[in-house]
Amino acid sequence: MEQIKELIARKIKLLLPNTDIDIASAIELPADSKLGDLAVPCFKFSKALRKAPPAIAAELKAGLETENFEFIDRIEAVGGYLNFFVRPDYFISILKLILDAGADFGKSNIGVNKVVVIDYSSPNIAKRFHIGHLGTTIIGNSLKKLHSFCGYKCIGINYLGDWGTQFGKVIAAYKLWSSEEKLAERGMDELVDLYVRFTKESEENEELHELAKNEFRKLEQYDEESTSLWKKFKAISLSEYEKTYKLLGIEFDSYNGESFYNDKMQTAIDELKVKNLLELDNGAYIVRLDEFKLPVVLILKSDGSTIYATRDIAAAIWRQNEYKFDKALYVTSAGQSLHFTQVFKVLELMGYEWAGRLVHVPYGTYSIGGEKIASRTGNVVLLDDLFKDAIEHAAAVIENKNPELENKAEVAEAVGVGAVVFNSLLNNRIKDVNFDWEEALSFEGNTGPYVQYTYARTASILRKNESEAEDTDSCDYTPNAEEIALIKCLSDFPNKVIQAINTYEPSVITRFALELCWAFNLFYHNNNILKSEIDCRQFRLQLAKAVNTTLGNTLNLIGLRETEVI
Repeated sequence: MEQIKELIARKIKLLLPNTDIDIASAIELPADSKLGDLAVPCFKFSKALRKAPPAIAAELKAGLETENFEFIDRIEAVGGYLNFFVRPDYFISILKLILDAGADFGKSNIGVNKVVVIDYSSPNIAKRFHIGHLGTTIIGNSLKKLHSFCGYKCIGINYLGDWGTQFGKVIAAYKLWSSEEKLAERGMDELVDLYVRFTKESEENEELHELAKNEFRKLEQYDEESTSLWKKFKAISLSEYEKTYKLLGIEFDSYNGESFYNDKMQTAIDELKVKNLLELDNGAYIVRLDEFKLPVVLILKSDGSTIYATRDIAAAIWRQNEYKFDKALYVTSAGQSLHFTQVFKVLELMGYEWAGRLVHVPYGTYSIGGEKIASRTGNVVLLDDLFKDAIEHAAAVIENKNPELENKAEVAEAVGVGAVVFNSLLNNRIKDVNFDWEEALSFEGNTGPYVQYTYARTASILRKNESEAEDTDSCDYTPNAEEIALIKCLSDFPNKVIQAINTYEPSVITRFALELCWAFNLFYHNNNILKSEIDCRQFRLQLAKAVNTTLGNTLNLIGLRETEVI
């Protein structure tokens, strides 16, 4: 439809040469096809032309009817709207273009020869993944897939929390209460229990605080024993995190965490001094941002230690030098928005023009309404528990729905994990997410299982008539209203991909997946595919194939698995 939109916009522009309105973006898809396939709301021209919208619509209709529109059947002026009715054979040509593109439908070249760095997930070593990490992990993964889909070279960075005083606590706790045998036997459980015990006992024993500081000081000095333990704790943690990443189908290009920048911060600090940006304040070094109505940025504490801002400044400089990125995304909670605004401003003041290409992608909070999943770490909802619970819920639904299914465990995992991811990406990322298992795992409504089930339905149709679906030659058939509506929906996929990238909003794709499923299921319930006449059947099979391919792309872009059978 974009081709026709652009053609209409060019023609209208010739009739309205004195308006600066972006006509192409003003063209709408009417909710009711009886009002046309495309509509131009003339209210937007009223002020500039000093005319009533109905009068503008009537004048444009008269002017455009003299033009030769290859695919326009007729034009109507209704109230303040100019409505265009597209010839049915145009939609057949769109379907053929979609089928010819195959798995590449929806891709673009906007990212060719461009690099995007995406910082996401980033759990703290020696601690378990919890629900607070879900947003950054799945939003970041979807953004990486979207950018890759459009030609970007993507660098996915897992900026691990692998440094800080908490490691002094874990090392001290290990030396006090654990052993190699216990660590080998219990792994991550041992590390978590040690940290929890140390935290609790240190509340009543001040000496433990000093012990932890001393142990971290030794680690900072690269003491051999401390470094060896730290590396061991890190390896155990990464092994545990990889299980979750595998479940989600996520891979990273870099695991350079906070520790990686230990020897790179001083260079950044020296540069801040040379550029007269550092100011001594009560023994600490700060950067003032008063003129930008921002709080001061602490760079060095009075004891000489660095903080997150120092590390993030050094990390941004290193990443630009290493990757020469065109943009760098930081996917973290909305609570860190001020922090990144400050860091980006400091980098701008340092004279780095690429500071304007740094983007914070915030998201809301995650919770589970009505249910609390018990964990040995208290009230924290662990991702392991969350996905285990989701898979168990999905298994129960599938057992009831399709007890004869052979690969029930595999499907339950795909549906359960997919339900969590889809529910999390359903609305604008800044909105808070609240899980309701009955709702999230329903095979009806705005859910992941509903989309996966629709994909499985299209796959089933194609398996039964694979040879006819492969034949993409045009057939002698005029599509009906529901088929045209489905093709219209399909044709909007490339626009949705660009919109999702431009707004860093995976929910654009999630919502599109639902719209496509609604359009397909309406068509499917009201039109017999396999028992229709040969030309009609061939067309409808091609339509099912286009939906299958496009829906498969949407599932992949938001991190869900394609489910051939449910």
